[in-house]
Amino acid sequence: MGKYQAYPDYLTSDVDWVEELPSHWEQSKLRYMFSFGKGLTITKENLQDEGVPCVNYGEVHSKYGFEVNPKTHTLKYVNEGYLKAAPAALLKKGDIVFADTSEDIEGSGNFTQLVSDDDVFAGYHTIIARPLDRQCFRFYAYLLDSLELRTQIRHAVKGVKVFSITQAILRGIDIWLPSVSEREKIANFLDHETAKIDTLIEKQQQLIVLLKEKRQAVISHAVTKGLNPNAPMRDSGVEWLGEVPEHWIVTRAKFIFDFVTSGSRGWADYYSDDGPLFFRIANLTRDTIEPKLESIQCVTPPFGSEGVRAKIQKDDLLISITADLGSVCVADDEIEGGYVSQHVSLCRPNKKIASSRWLGYCILSDLAKEQLLGSGYGGTKVQLSLEDVRELWLVQPNPSEQIDIADFIDGELIKFSKLMKKANDQILLLQERRTAVISAAVTGKIDVRDFTPKAAETC
Repeated sequence: MGKYQAYPDYLTSDVDWVEELPSHWEQSKLRYMFSFGKGLTITKENLQDEGVPCVNYGEVHSKYGFEVNPKTHTLKYVNEGYLKAAPAALLKKGDIVFADTSEDIEGSGNFTQLVSDDDVFAGYHTIIARPLDRQCFRFYAYLLDSLELRTQIRHAVKGVKVFSITQAILRGIDIWLPSVSEREKIANFLDHETAKIDTLIEKQQQLIVLLKEKRQAVISHAVTKGLNPNAPMRDSGVEWLGEVPEHWIVTRAKFIFDFVTSGSRGWADYYSDDGPLFFRIANLTRDTIEPKLESIQCVTPPFGSEGVRAKIQKDDLLISITADLGSVCVADDEIEGGYVSQHVSLCRPNKKIASSRWLGYCILSDLAKEQLLGSGYGGTKVQLSLEDVRELWLVQPNPSEQIDIADFIDGELIKFSKLMKKANDQILLLQERRTAVISAAVTGKIDVRDFTPKAAETC
């Protein structure tokens, strides 16, 4: 932004969170520049796979940023009968759709803008803001996305656990406006600059995906082929497994576990603010074999409870048997003494296993994942039986190799973690730059009236 100059003159602003504005800009309110309405009064049950696309508050909150195009984004649909029954909820290009509720304050004021001429409805829990001057619709989107205006909205919303935004709140929001020609210049500038930033963000996101794939490949290769590329190989006898080191044992999981169990039902009655950890699916991840402890629930089980059989010991394997099948962790000191939920299988390795971490990586590998997904049953809620876990095919090296393989994977995962952290840090920096560029342009900190894309590329 250093190549752009400030405006020659500024005046003190009357708008909160904006100290000053270019002297020729006007101050106004959203109600003078927009008309307001509401989306369809429907429920999720009204949504279908064919018909007219519909932007519901879920799309606004989590999917598409501040622009949506039914040609490139997957939306749910409503019956075409709504075209006659509820024409006021049909969007026009440039319309802005707000989600009227949010579970966190940061999501308050989230919106999306239709950027196509297709028929699209605003759906449930949404507010429609229609610009009176449609020529400037891109500028308005950037203005509403600026840190200064979003801060103003967040301070106006109501709620404690669920934060609600209303048409009245939006109508009362203070805005600031350059001339129409400047609005077009600012929108063109930001379209160009944010597109470049978004491209860089996408490249970093693609890098993270590739690193995750490579990480999974390293785990899967190490636990099925070993660390010695020159080791003699033999046919495993399992068609989809192929060759394995000739001295490794192809075995079922039941022969290397002392026992396999899961938690009891009804433990929600024993939830408490302290006491032993109650280990749930929320504490598992497919990215690692470490426990995920951002979401902790404690229990105070009654004396002699049947669930004691599922009390966690160090080096136990805890495996998801519902939801994300095969997510696994190896119990460490932090979770020892806790209890598992009914959705988690507790598997205790026997004396044949020298490294529970090696075994955890086996469960995390493609070898186990494909078997578990193939064994799942239950329609929309896929789940495993304990017998499915016992019948897993695994490849067992000797004790010293188990330790070496676990140590090798531990080291490789540290490297991948560092690379992914660098990529995530870069994404955060780019997102901060994107926010800063938008704020600088729409509040007049920089003068982009002479901006042209061709000139920008040669600077």
